[in-house]
Amino acid sequence: MTKDRDVLIVTGGSRGIGAAIVRRAVERGYRVCIGYVSHRAAADALVEELGGLERGVIAVEGDVADPAFAERCFDRAEAALGPVTALVNNAGITGPIGRFTETTHQTLRRTADVNLLGTLFMAQEAVRRWERAAVPGRIVNVSSVASTLGAPNEYVHYAATKAAVEAFTIGLAKEVAASGMRINAVAPGTAYTDIHAAAGEPDRPARIVSRVPIGRIAEPGEIANAVLWLLSPEASYVTGTVLRVAGGL
Repeated sequence: MTKDRDVLIVTGGSRGIGAAIVRRAVERGYRVCIGYVSHRAAADALVEELGGLERGVIAVEGDVADPAFAERCFDRAEAALGPVTALVNNAGITGPIGRFTETTHQTLRRTADVNLLGTLFMAQEAVRRWERAAVPGRIVNVSSVASTLGAPNEYVHYAATKAAVEAFTIGLAKEVAASGMRINAVAPGTAYTDIHAAAGEPDRPARIVSRVPIGRIAEPGEIANAVLWLLSPEASYVTGTVLRVAGGL
């Protein structure tokens, strides 16, 4: 492995949009650390598919909602791959689909812990390291169009966490812009991933496709392309921006 390649951490990177981001990043020459919480078989299979450590791909198990995970993940990535230069905060959950009044306190807390606090913990660790080493790092936070649409009767609590992620993205971008760091977000619309089954409605894409102006549901790779663009030198003057990738929603 050469020593001058970017090193990227992708949380929630074993499946869905996260796995698509990992694949696109490896294609573009990144070394990649895949963060995952429980799907070890999927993470291991993706590492093997992409060539493992020899190609600069590893996986680290852990929960982004655990404040200790961020430091451990960065330490593992840097020991195996070199200094981390980019981060994608993709890990996220919705909880079961339903009305807000029917959502349990446990679901509310877990969704906030993963989607919001997990993003904050990982970004904080990244910025602290980059400030110490004068690294012009890049972060892309994965939000959702739910942040502005509200997701009524489905998961308004999830939408609220994603709105907070977008506010955080804008504020942190302004705070660190002078150091050369760039902080952006991507707000996907509905994509073909396992998140719908996890929420209790695997056929949700078919139910909501008629709402999408472009007339179809996104493939995970289409979201990944936007993320990789924001990480790239082509987006060198883009920071504090939420890029909507939602087929017109």
